[in-house]
Amino acid sequence: MDYKLHKAEKLTSRTSIERLFGEGKSLMAFPLRAAYRLHEPGDAPVQFLISIPKKRIRKAVDRVTLRRRTREAYRLNRRELLTDILQQHGIGVDIAFVYLDSTPAPYAVISDKVTLLLSRIAQAASKQQPPRQENEK
Repeated sequence: MDYKLHKAEKLTSRTSIERLFGEGKSLMAFPLRAAYRLHEPGDAPVQFLISIPKKRIRKAVDRVTLRRRTREAYRLNRRELLTDILQQHGIGVDIAFVYLDSTPAPYAVISDKVTLLLSRIAQAASKQQPPRQENEK
């Protein structure tokens, strides 16, 4: 299995990010919140971003550590929990992980919460109807 995070999987487009927070849905698993938006798949079936607010975590070292922990938990769990289901249904998703707590959490807690959020997003994706093809009537 390929566990690499490719550049195409990072959510960098300003319009996509605005659409994600404007039109998307939100899930909570403290200390993380996941905003997601289902759409037709593009370059990658899943694109994600991680936000650790400076207002909550003041030290840059702690923000970087939390970003690494969240990214690693996502990288290890995305294939089995999310990507395969999305490809079966022909759906793409944009995800934003936002850290909510004011103290850094250990990796085990972050990993459990990322796993929970990814499985909830996969459930929501499997319930949605696949996008219609233009040549279908």
